[in-house]
Amino acid sequence: MSVERWRLLLPGLWAGGLLYVALIATPAPFALLAQADAGRVAGRMLGHEAAVSLLLGVIVLVLERMAARRAVAGVGTSQFSAGMVLALGALFCTVAGYYAVQPMMAAARAGQGALSFGQLHAVSAAFFVIKAGLVLTLAWRASADRNVNRPASS
Repeated sequence: MSVERWRLLLPGLWAGGLLYVALIATPAPFALLAQADAGRVAGRMLGHEAAVSLLLGVIVLVLERMAARRAVAGVGTSQFSAGMVLALGALFCTVAGYYAVQPMMAAARAGQGALSFGQLHAVSAAFFVIKAGLVLTLAWRASADRNVNRPASS
């Protein structure tokens, strides 16, 4: 599979994974388990999602960078593309929303810190929603790129 095909495919897969986690996988434990157990299960899933998002975000960023370099080869303009901005934004949301806020949530559960667990949960959820929006935009743009680059059929 060509590099360009991966650049067009990965955002859609990433967006699908985020929607699955948000709409199906995370709510399911709360329907079946005690709230504390469900929270631990959901937290574990979100930890895995964050690691996968970091990996996919870096790969998509590299692929977007390669595409931007090809697009401006010989022109001498900026190699910083909208796709790169979206991928960087999604990476930022992953790091801030999970790796920065999650330790603060653990401290809030123990009664430490300036913000409550609920407030930190809202901040984390907002980062997740923003990340999903950025990745969905990447996927939307990739589908448009695919349609533009498709050869005309006879």
